[in-house]
Amino acid sequence: MATPDFIRELRSFIGRRLLWLPGVSAVVFDGDGRVLLGKRADTGDWSIIGGIPEPGEQPAETAAREVYEETAVRVVAEGVVLVETMPPTEYPNGDLCQFMDVTLRCRAVGGEAKVNDDESLAVGWFALDALPELDGFALTRIKKAVEAGPTWFHGMGEELAAP
Repeated sequence: MATPDFIRELRSFIGRRLLWLPGVSAVVFDGDGRVLLGKRADTGDWSIIGGIPEPGEQPAETAAREVYEETAVRVVAEGVVLVETMPPTEYPNGDLCQFMDVTLRCRAVGGEAKVNDDESLAVGWFALDALPELDGFALTRIKKAVEAGPTWFHGMGEELAAP
């Protein structure tokens, strides 16, 4: 993942210490109910699309921007699926980050799925019964997006989910 300029500037002041950041993930469906996935250049793993909002950017704008930048697919956000604080991550250079992930269900409205930047090795549409190997992060978000129920908040219990 390319590091945004504003984070590089923050790092010049705080060094490698823990940096608390927002993150936005997009579970994108097409008209056939397939989900859009990208094969990440940094890990080689398939996953949903996501990234860090620019200062002042709304989560739906982030989702649309990140999906287009990585896959050339245009999307519209339809709703919040999940909000979850992720465990801290230490990057190979020693930087520590912890993300508050907001996952949005999105609908494809245009474009052709293709690698559109250097963050992805491949992109493609997958039927829900033919997904490639995915980690728990992606699988949980896809499952919650398919359920299309109330927003789910990690650690608060299903009974406290917003109506």
